[in-house]
Amino acid sequence: MKKKIQLSDHFNYKKLLRFTWPSVIMLVFTSVYGVVDGFFVSNFVGKTSFTAVNFIMPFLMILGSAGFMFGTGGGALIAKTMGEGKTEKANSQFSLIVYTSAACGMGLAAAGILFIRPLAVLLGAGGQLLEDSIIYGRIILIAIPAYILQYEFQCLFSTAGKPGLGLAVTIAAGVTNMVLDALFVAVFGWGLEGAAAATAISQFVGGVIPVLYFLGPNSSLLRLGKAEFNGQILAKACINGSSELMSNISMSVVSMLYNVQLLKYAGEDGIAAYGVLMYVSLVFQAVFIGYSVGTAPVISYHYGAGDSNELKGLLKRSLMLMGVFAAVMFAAAYLLTEPLARIFVGYDEGLFGLTVRAFGIFSFSFLFAGFAILGSSFFTALNDGLVSAAISFMRTLVFQILAVLIFPIFWKVDGIWVSIVAAEIMAVTVAALFLKIKQKKYQY
Repeated sequence: MKKKIQLSDHFNYKKLLRFTWPSVIMLVFTSVYGVVDGFFVSNFVGKTSFTAVNFIMPFLMILGSAGFMFGTGGGALIAKTMGEGKTEKANSQFSLIVYTSAACGMGLAAAGILFIRPLAVLLGAGGQLLEDSIIYGRIILIAIPAYILQYEFQCLFSTAGKPGLGLAVTIAAGVTNMVLDALFVAVFGWGLEGAAAATAISQFVGGVIPVLYFLGPNSSLLRLGKAEFNGQILAKACINGSSELMSNISMSVVSMLYNVQLLKYAGEDGIAAYGVLMYVSLVFQAVFIGYSVGTAPVISYHYGAGDSNELKGLLKRSLMLMGVFAAVMFAAAYLLTEPLARIFVGYDEGLFGLTVRAFGIFSFSFLFAGFAILGSSFFTALNDGLVSAAISFMRTLVFQILAVLIFPIFWKVDGIWVSIVAAEIMAVTVAALFLKIKQKKYQY
């Protein structure tokens, strides 16, 4: 039987991969089952409904991104506190963050249900596209509190020393979504409503099970209990996790802008093609994000313990592993372009051709995205939320917006796909500069 890995251990390549693989698989699996809705809606309901799912999804992801903020920012704070040997304080911080995020989820759900129609109209939706977007969105919004908790615990299970259990919960939620999608959409013929209901139910599975686990006696490093309100702790967790919040919000806002540009240059087919790219991107980038989330508590722990030699080793090995992941992701995306496109839009030759061409350009972004994601996550783990947020802000908002507004002027639709690659290249440059500037301060 293999010895259990502790946050205080020395991490070589093998131990890093062993500790982080549950987080990687967990986020990949989450992304895969998120794609299932798109597959069933596209093939069993129709192109307009598929476009509606992709049209409204960025808005839903903005609300759910609060979970990543609390999970990454709170996880780094909790792990640092544990590294300082303050176990009781760490549990109090954990409880406060979980309870607060659940309350935030309820408020966001209510606001989302109220404002989804005017927002969809503002973004240019009309007719059946508008109605389908609202139907799908409102059903998903009911589960937003659980969705936030699900994302949050994907980070906090690693902090609690139970990444494997986090993977098991994610698999349970994913299987629930896949089975119910097939049942509700393909068998019962409930259409868009069935797909949305399947996703909402699976999010309750992913968000509620961890709460029940941490409320009772358990063998993890953390447990939910009494928590006194502490605005300073919450502010620190939110600031520290602001990069992940900014990253998710920015990506969603940019996705809305991409949809507007695609409606202008390619019509509804452009949004559908972009939706396929984003589904694949979610799965592939989950490898980068999963590794970064998995290593974050290790980095935070050793930073709290003042072990600069271990920090140096963690950064060096992480950069090497990210390089390997990047090469594999690029090769897989490039070689699987046609099969992946055919799964979603093979029924429409025009849309299929547009999607394949987009894939051919878009796949180059995987050579760069992982390094920027790792750079931002590394500073979050060091409890330097401002630098982390700056990297994410530039990567997911500034560079993307500039590129998607300028490049199509010269290259039309192709310019939209090129802009994704260009933004990632610029983001890697910024991350590298920050790593160099902050090297002396954090001794990595």
